[in-house]
Amino acid sequence: MKKRIRIVMAAVCAFVMVGAFALAGCSSSEPAAEEPTTTEPAEEQAADSAEAVELQVFAANSLSKAMEEVQAAYIADGHQNVSFADTQYKSSGELNEMLGAGSYADLLISASKGSMDTAEEEGYTNASTRVDMFVNDLVIVAKEGSGLTDVTLEDIADGTYTFCVGDESVPAGNYACQALSTVGVYVPGADEEGKTGKDISGKGGAFAEGYSPVLDTSVGNVCKHAQSGDVDVAFVYTSDVYRFGGVEIVGTVPGDTHKNIVYPGAVTSMSEHPEETQEFLDWCLTSEKAQEIWQNWGFELA
Repeated sequence: MKKRIRIVMAAVCAFVMVGAFALAGCSSSEPAAEEPTTTEPAEEQAADSAEAVELQVFAANSLSKAMEEVQAAYIADGHQNVSFADTQYKSSGELNEMLGAGSYADLLISASKGSMDTAEEEGYTNASTRVDMFVNDLVIVAKEGSGLTDVTLEDIADGTYTFCVGDESVPAGNYACQALSTVGVYVPGADEEGKTGKDISGKGGAFAEGYSPVLDTSVGNVCKHAQSGDVDVAFVYTSDVYRFGGVEIVGTVPGDTHKNIVYPGAVTSMSEHPEETQEFLDWCLTSEKAQEIWQNWGFELA
């Protein structure tokens, strides 16, 4: 009897074990739940998770076309969390006036060291972030197909051509006045009497008797006067020829007749996004994409 019970118990255990192995086999044959994966590049994931930021840029008028491309390239280059407010392109003097009147900006890029000096003195910018970004050349342009060649400062002094320059708020106009002072067309103010060229500001003086240039409030407008034929020639930057078209360079102003043309940039003291603004400023100077854009529009890195 006991022997029969042992046999039955052994059979039951064997049955239970077979069932257990069968269940284990079924469970092991089921596919494991797959971990969620992502193919999104790491930099894009970081940009998506970063807080959205809108930057306000104040830039010299001559930078307008190039800056638009640079901003688009910056966003595409892994900074999808960044957007740009309606960038203000004005003469450097006007930009300082706007800041002085309470307008908000994160980044200021001026077309002259003097204008940036003023911005620093007035407390509009953080001096520790200031950097010289670009250099440019001052040229004499005429309407495309004008037939003019090798126009010089001496030709202007001889009264051969009507001409246009920027007013005192326009750095290109200041540089032009500095150059024109070397041939007697522009007379410095009393506080700069006896000085010419690089040694004067190009502000506070007057044009000598017999000279009545057309003045305008931005280097872009100055270029348009030549483009339309309102004047024979105009004093603008090399980059403006790329920016507008319709004009041709008919003379280059000697570099030793005016101050070096440098574009400084700085984060403003009021910026609510100083780190993001500094990152954009650094990218403008170090990115190969940005450098290519600047060069295509006639700017050279300082």
